[in-house]
Amino acid sequence: MERIAMPSWWSSTWPTLVGVLGALLLLWLMLLIVLWRATPNQTGLREALRLLPDVLRLIKRLAGDRSLPRGVRVRLLLLLAYLALPFDLVPDFIPVLGYADDAVVVLVVLRSVARAAGPQALQRHWPGTPDGLAAVRRLIGT
Repeated sequence: MERIAMPSWWSSTWPTLVGVLGALLLLWLMLLIVLWRATPNQTGLREALRLLPDVLRLIKRLAGDRSLPRGVRVRLLLLLAYLALPFDLVPDFIPVLGYADDAVVVLVVLRSVARAAGPQALQRHWPGTPDGLAAVRRLIGT
């Protein structure tokens, strides 16, 4: 049986490739843990899903508000791009987290926006009911 000769660069490259892939896997697992810890309780998750249409309109309105700092608008635009992507950070076949990752990412970004732009920005752009805004504030912890 004849052995196939590997290129000389392969013997020095494969350990690096394995290390990079291992590091990416470790980062992804750490992300899963963070998302799991940040996932609201089942009541909060149901409440967040019920508010989803208003929250999406809120994000769009906040992203278009030129009076907000650029960093806030960039975060919101990146969030909209993430939500539009056909794949998620956590695949949907993973129980609970598979469907909750979008909600958790939205809540984390909205918490960041509320802290940077102030809760009055959320109130100014909120398209829904006052009860809905109160629920969003409760979910994001402001």
